[in-house]
Formats: sequence, C-alpha cells, structure tokens
Amino acid sequence: MENSRVLIYDGSFNGFLTSLHIALENNIEVMGFQKSKTKQEGLFMDQLVITTHKAKAESIWKSLEKKSHTAIRTIYFAFLSEADGVDFMLYEYVRKLYGMLNAHDVEQSALIETKISKLALQVNREKSYIESSVDFLKDDVCIYYADLEPSFNILPLISRHFRYKYPKQHWIIYDNKRQYGVYYNGLSLEIISKETKESYLMGKIHANPYLETSYRMAM
Repeated sequence: MENSRVLIYDGSFNGFLTSLHIALENNIEVMGFQKSKTKQEGLFMDQLVITTHKAKAESIWKSLEKKSHTAIRTIYFAFLSEADGVDFMLYEYVRKLYGMLNAHDVEQSALIETKISKLALQVNREKSYIESSVDFLKDDVCIYYADLEPSFNILPLISRHFRYKYPKQHWIIYDNKRQYGVYYNGLSLEIISKETKESYLMGKIHANPYLETSYRMAM
C-alpha cells in the first residue's frame, strides 16, 4: 500500500504510544517498528521517524484505558518484556481493540493476543518474585540499595511496591542489565545512571525528583 511505513521510534514507552497515535490517526499501515538505538542501514521512503510527543502518548493511553483497564495493563507489561517484535504485536492488539481488523486478520490476531497475554504474565511473575525477594544492602549514608539483573524491564513496575514498603527510607534499585536505576528519597522517584547511583551512595549529590506519569512507576 502507498501509506505503508516502518515506524522508527526512540524505544521508550512514550515513543511507542506516540507511534500508535500517529499510525492510527493517519491511517498508516505499519509494516514494522524499529528502535532508533539499533543500527540502521539508511532511511528509505517507506520509513517514518517518530518524534516522541507526550500529549499524543497520553491521549492514546487515556483512550485505551476507556476501552479496557485490563488491556492497558497487558499492553504495558508486555511492552516491558522487550521481546522481539512485541511492538508490532501490540500494534495489532490495539487495532483489534479499536475494531480495525478485517475478517482475514481476526484469526491471526487471536494468536497474537495469546502471545501478548503470555508475555504480560511472565513479566508480572518476575515483578512479584522481585518484590518478595529483593535483599537491600545499607551504605554509609543510610541508603538502602540493591543491584538486579532481571530478565524483563521490571523497574517501572516494582517501584510502587517499595515506596509503600519503605515510605520514609531512601533506597536505590539498579538494573545492571539495562544500565539504569531508580532512586527514592522518601518523597519522590528519580531515574538514575550508574554514575548518579555511585554519587548518591557516596553522599555527593542531592535528589532530583522525577515526575511520574500515570503508567510509568505507577503499576
């Protein structure tokens, strides 16, 4: 089709939601998704680079929430699985939610829906396991910290649990596999790098509060 495109986005969930918004609003037939962090051989006419737009991401998120709260949880959890091709599967999953599939695609979409549900379940299981098994260490400046290497990108999901478990305690959970962490200062959350983590643990810097969205850090 003339309006077929491979959508290139920044790999973030906001970037993915922005891509969905643009694809559905402009009736683009998505051939696939590509994260801009991956190597590209060059840009061609059938590729569209998506710039993350927070308002568009929030718009489609709220629209999906009206469709089904269970569905948005499934979408978010499955996205955090980082499975190969999960973004395209979620695109098809969302199109089904909006009733945009033709009769030929419905049977295939049932298989995709099963895969999406399975991925979301696997992410949820690891989330629950991590929440029950994290063993914090304590540093010299009274910050609890833990280094993890989870199979899935579960830091955005477990943060709420530890905020409630240690509401007044400063803590850091760091994902060594994905090279980022979360710092909680007793009031707010902050996404941190390895260097920032080390600076906090040595008491060299103060908190920089992270503004949460309705989905990130909140499930």
